[in-house]
Amino acid sequence: MKKDDVARALEAGSHHHLPVDVAAALLSTKDARITWSDITPLARNEWICWMQSAKKEETRAKRIRIGVEQLGAGKRRPCCWQGCRHH
Repeated sequence: MKKDDVARALEAGSHHHLPVDVAAALLSTKDARITWSDITPLARNEWICWMQSAKKEETRAKRIRIGVEQLGAGKRRPCCWQGCRHH
């Protein structure tokens, strides 16, 4: 699958585009993908913004891993975060 196809395979947020690395991580985990498809565009936007707001690449990778784990467990919003300021 090409880079652009990976991001298009899943819906994005209400404001943020779905980054390829996040899409690839979601596509690799069935339960996370199911939750992602079930949540609202606003909720997807919050997950994307939370993952992208990391200042360091290591933190971003950790947030992607944690986000996919939490989505896989059915969690619908990122915890303990002030929320996206972009919408």
